[in-house]
Amino acid sequence: MSLYRAETRRLTKRRFTRLFLLGVTLILAAVAAGMVFTNQKVGPAQIASARAEAQQDFQRATEQFERDLADCKAAQGTPNADRWPPGCEGMSGPTQDNFQTQWYMPPTFDFRENFPDMVTTLAALLALVAFIVGASFVGAEWSSGGMMNLLLWRPQRLRVLGTKLAALLVFFTVLTVVFSALWTALFVGIAELRGSTDSMTSGAWQSIGLMELRGLALVVVAAALGFGLASLGRHTAMALGVTIGALIVFQFGLGTVLNLAKVKFADAYLIPVWMIAWMDKEIKIEDYNSCDYSSAGGCVPDSLTLTWPMAGAILAGVFVLIVVVSMWTMRSRDVT
Repeated sequence: MSLYRAETRRLTKRRFTRLFLLGVTLILAAVAAGMVFTNQKVGPAQIASARAEAQQDFQRATEQFERDLADCKAAQGTPNADRWPPGCEGMSGPTQDNFQTQWYMPPTFDFRENFPDMVTTLAALLALVAFIVGASFVGAEWSSGGMMNLLLWRPQRLRVLGTKLAALLVFFTVLTVVFSALWTALFVGIAELRGSTDSMTSGAWQSIGLMELRGLALVVVAAALGFGLASLGRHTAMALGVTIGALIVFQFGLGTVLNLAKVKFADAYLIPVWMIAWMDKEIKIEDYNSCDYSSAGGCVPDSLTLTWPMAGAILAGVFVLIVVVSMWTMRSRDVT
């Protein structure tokens, strides 16, 4: 049996891997079920019901305004006059625009509008699983002594570690592609049952496909990051500890310090912002401590737009750095 096949079999047969995949499957099933039960298909009956409810609320608001206006006029020249505007000026009744029919429509799953959030949900969950499984895959080998035994059989350090990483990345690539296809098909069905796919065009499908590819890249980088950190520390806890420390230091500590120091575009230093820019193609950050004045728009805060190529460059840099450093340490450090 080849080394790659052996490592792939080792990865897929681990109970740790299977339990995490079962867990993420159950979570995704719960999300899909929630979408089914909280949305409904909109037809003429729902539109008529929403229009009637909007009209009823408009009528009630109009009647309440007429009562308030009458009370205001009756209170003029009495001790209760201070409860109302002087001379009842400024009191205005509701208009039909304040009770638009679409505001009373039941929730419905519009595939084009709502599915991108589901793609992000899938990518985030799979990236989390990929990181943890990747860290455990190599970390358990180091902590149990399995890596040393394997190197006795195959005394080629870089080939062994590289094959393990390749097996991990190929596994999660295939897994993400399969999950993405099933996830898309599932929500097409949900949209047909509880919403609509009428707004989907060829361009919209292309955008969905590209977003899923970006999600795939996020999963692959997360798997490599967990694998590389655990390999550097030669223990699963190394990857998890670094991640927890990064969240505490960079997300809470650094964010608080930057905001207190009123650093311009402080959010640009936080990891989730870059993940959003990657998945949503761009994100606009505004600096509310500044004012870009114009006679037409007044005081408008300065803004910074982070785009997916910028976020992609960071992801690629992290991927290359972690892989190269982990390979270098594997070659230079003693295996003990």
